[in-house]
Amino acid sequence: MTSRSTSSASVRPAAGARGGSRRATAGVLATVLAGVLTGSGWLLSVSPAVAVPAPVQPAPATRTTTPTTPRPTAPSSGPDAMRAAEYWLHEYGFDEAQKISRGSGVTVAVIDTGIATDHPDLAGAVAGGTDVSGAGAANGAEPIGFEPEHGTMVATLLAGRGHAPSPSTASASASAKATPGASGRTAGILGVAPEARLLTVSAWVGDGNPGGRDIMDQIPAAVRWSVDHGAKVINMSLTSTSTSWPRSWDDAFAYAEQKDVLVVAAAGNRGGGITQVGAPATMPGVLAVGGLDRAGKASWDASAQGISIGVSAPSEDLVGGLPGGTYRTWAGTSAATPLVSGLAALIRSRWPELSAGEVANRIVSTAHDEGAAGRDPIYGFGAVDAARALTADVQPAAANPLGSVTDWIRVHRRAGDPQTTAPSAVPSRRTAQAVPVPAAPAPDRPESDGGVVPGLIVVGFGAALALVAGAAAVHLTTLRRRR
Repeated sequence: MTSRSTSSASVRPAAGARGGSRRATAGVLATVLAGVLTGSGWLLSVSPAVAVPAPVQPAPATRTTTPTTPRPTAPSSGPDAMRAAEYWLHEYGFDEAQKISRGSGVTVAVIDTGIATDHPDLAGAVAGGTDVSGAGAANGAEPIGFEPEHGTMVATLLAGRGHAPSPSTASASASAKATPGASGRTAGILGVAPEARLLTVSAWVGDGNPGGRDIMDQIPAAVRWSVDHGAKVINMSLTSTSTSWPRSWDDAFAYAEQKDVLVVAAAGNRGGGITQVGAPATMPGVLAVGGLDRAGKASWDASAQGISIGVSAPSEDLVGGLPGGTYRTWAGTSAATPLVSGLAALIRSRWPELSAGEVANRIVSTAHDEGAAGRDPIYGFGAVDAARALTADVQPAAANPLGSVTDWIRVHRRAGDPQTTAPSAVPSRRTAQAVPVPAAPAPDRPESDGGVVPGLIVVGFGAALALVAGAAAVHLTTLRRRR
């Protein structure tokens, strides 16, 4: 189900694969998920920290208006440049939303390549974790896979807390307007929900997993672990090239739904070979995230399209923290997804009584409608507006506007359908049941036996034949005597 940010992969995760085909599917899914971190997070490699590209100053309007094309500024470098480069905080209303809620008390699980907890912007943010691949550290804090930095970049965008500026830049930073509650952490990346707690769940999203566990088993295990350890939001910055998903994922995602956990997943990127939204973003109840360019329009390279997209968020010219405390610019729905997961954490912190479906409804109903009127396969319900999501008067939803995976399973997982049913044991001769053979129907009685006349005709005709035969016999006897 997944692809990442620098390479493309074409994978077809098949539901209900059998025997050898299941193993082949697992390999394909592993490649896809490896692509997850290439297709949904299209990374642009940049020299870390010291040689960061020129940041763009935010436009002078919040996301309650259409964002304007950014004006490039003079080059700058270092961690403080990261904060200046976070245009989405202002243009999409996250800075206004953070005046109301900062995600306190909400736990968000990041199912990815593991989070490097030594990054200064994540100090105190990671509350626990695990590894589901068999290849990483038991606490999920060891970055693994072909793009081990991916999970750390996701985490900093979601819940980065920044850090205190170095002495050389402290005086320049002192005059800057401090973010409420930042405690002097004016340098580095400020995430969307800086007071949320993170759980790191490391998975191997690619071929050659030294832990030997295929991705079809890793994903459901990761979802279940996240739910059981208190996550109220699950971030999945991964995708696949298939709209379907293995049957083994059904129970895990239904479990998350039943436990009132909102799953947020990346739609994928054309630049990474993902032209159509793939699972898990196609699963009912999952909030699928599309990508926007700097002008607030659908990104061509850093997004995909599909009817399951729920909302769109910035996916170009973003920054992320790397293991070791450095930074990188990147693009893709892998980066857009934690912005929406962080917004969900802000809402759940502000209104802890809201269900996962009501949180999703608040996000999509306050989005700015873009493209075709209403929900469309390019923008979903529209471009995210964090300020409106935290302030608007939203009518309660009768049901999750994204659907229900539990209902989908009940309708579509038909017994006996090889495409949707898990393999079953072949019955032995001892246990196999004989197919019942229906008994032959009893003959129907004729409505009428024909009456008396037909019988008399038959008798009379028989008598006539007897007389003819008798006469012939007499004639033959007479002829013999004359001889």
